[in-house]
Amino acid sequence: MPKATEVTQKYDAQQIQVLEGLEPVRRRPGMYIGSTDARGLHHLVTEIVDNSIDEAVAGYCTVITVTMHDDGSVSVLDNGRGIPVDEHPTEHRSALEVVLTKLHAGGKFGGGGYKVSGGLHGVGVSVVNALSERLEARVYREGTEYVQLYTRGVPEADVTKAGKATKTGTLIRFWPDPEIFPEREFSWDTIANRLRELAFLNKGIVIQLLNELNGTEYTFYFEGGIQAFVKYLNNNRHVLNAKPFYVERDVDGVVVEISLQYQNTAFSEHVLGFANNINTEEGGSHVTGFRTALTSTLNKYAKAASILKEQDSNLTGDDVREGLTAVISVKLQEPQFEGQTKTKLGNSEVAGIVSSVLSDALMTYLNENPQEAKRMIEHSLTAARARMAAARARDLVQRKSLLESATLPGKLADCSERDPSKCELFIVEGDSAGGSAKSGRDRRNQAILPLRGKILNVEKARSDRILGSEEIKNLITALGVGFGENFNAERLRYHRIVLMVDADVDGSHIRTLLLTLFWRHLKDLVDGGYVYLAQPPLFKVSLKKGKAEPRYAFSDEERDQAIRELGGNAKVDVQRYKGLGEMDPDQLWETTMSPESRILLQVTAVDAMKADDIFDRLMGPDVEPRRRFIQTHAKSVKNLDV
Repeated sequence: MPKATEVTQKYDAQQIQVLEGLEPVRRRPGMYIGSTDARGLHHLVTEIVDNSIDEAVAGYCTVITVTMHDDGSVSVLDNGRGIPVDEHPTEHRSALEVVLTKLHAGGKFGGGGYKVSGGLHGVGVSVVNALSERLEARVYREGTEYVQLYTRGVPEADVTKAGKATKTGTLIRFWPDPEIFPEREFSWDTIANRLRELAFLNKGIVIQLLNELNGTEYTFYFEGGIQAFVKYLNNNRHVLNAKPFYVERDVDGVVVEISLQYQNTAFSEHVLGFANNINTEEGGSHVTGFRTALTSTLNKYAKAASILKEQDSNLTGDDVREGLTAVISVKLQEPQFEGQTKTKLGNSEVAGIVSSVLSDALMTYLNENPQEAKRMIEHSLTAARARMAAARARDLVQRKSLLESATLPGKLADCSERDPSKCELFIVEGDSAGGSAKSGRDRRNQAILPLRGKILNVEKARSDRILGSEEIKNLITALGVGFGENFNAERLRYHRIVLMVDADVDGSHIRTLLLTLFWRHLKDLVDGGYVYLAQPPLFKVSLKKGKAEPRYAFSDEERDQAIRELGGNAKVDVQRYKGLGEMDPDQLWETTMSPESRILLQVTAVDAMKADDIFDRLMGPDVEPRRRFIQTHAKSVKNLDV
């Protein structure tokens, strides 16, 4: 971690540089925080916390306290140096007011205040101020407490002295603006997950989270940093190297931290990359350098230790990453972000730095831990054998002209439209529901693929076994995207993939198995927003006598309301649907498939790390984590089908 001696010691108004004003923020908030939904709302908290983290990385802050107040506001307090309050040399007002009212104003734009800084958009507290109904800033600096209050980004008065201070630091408290955010309820879990992540990435920093509503308090502190992060990710899993590999080095001003550990009960890789504390979900140069060095170093060691013979083929990247859990964190002064969501690190020089650091340190680790090294190589060799078997099976599921013929795979009833953006694929459970769906659909743009029974749980299987499943082969062939190394989302034949299953326990299980397949092996389709869940009704409420149209209810509350509106229990029949096959084609179309009246839920992942953990815990081979989950949540189960 960079030390205080590595940055400019002086931190006053001279270090605050102004790049542009704040006016556009309220008119186009999505440009600055991504959206005005729950994700954008929580981004406000992250922006303020990032400022405090920057103080910590620079060596001036050790404790950060985030409080969820009972009036709907959130405050962030740190014990850093405090935002400067003296007059800015060009703006001729307090530097605190400049920071709070000017977009891209701060000590991170070449003024020498910070060596590295976080914050994905780099817009900081000024945007939080602009999007808040009220904001309160308190600075504890040089023995004095300073305060300034704002309304929708406009200062109510100049910065004033509020008394003496025996501490240093900054407190920012804000109330989200109802004119901007339709929902303003903060999630404890969302905030806690991000703070835990930051505590892992910045070892030795104390981060506290307080909730005034229920008195809950959490403290995050990890002396082990990302090494503790890897242990946390692999909690309750069987691992090959009990103590994770770890290295930290500073190369030409780029701080590199890497930790990795292998598990032998899962077949997917779990690699998280961070740049200046930002989760680079799309990867980038640091992840590329890591993967290159990991593959070459393990091959080099395997040949030197005669585990691999000279005539043997080298292990591939897929081989050495099976079952791998790793965290890569880099901190650099001028990060360049690219990609669809600006979460891909583009600094090309970082790849070589990361590769060099990992190659040297990992080779030393392997030589010093020969037993762990042997287990890691043998694990990769097993993956290599499975890969070769999968390659043979993969040839059978490539998109062929078969899709255009009458004998379509898996009883696929295709649609006539050929523009993927207009096409929908309904994946349904069983031939009975498939028959109703085929008869009731719009044949122009709705295709139907019935699946027989429950598909393979891919969380417990390698690629060769997955591609040996007839139902999965049919699904992949119908989608047209290929699998594994041959996956290409641009070949997707349907831009709406709708999982339509029965409203019972078996249906829920089938839906979970399908989601596991999409998340683990077709994740780009989830990230691209192509996967949906159909919402068939649970009840049909109709009059025993009379010609009133039946009502369809999607919940117990809607059922009860329909009963009341139709005159009460004595004049009314209630049918509980458990299977889609119980509906005739017209009913299925009207309630579940018609764009005019249906309800579709788009599958998204707000927290990819949490999603990984849930799939591993509930669908993985280890029974104990699943048992504990069931015991913990047993009393909160709803709609139990017995």
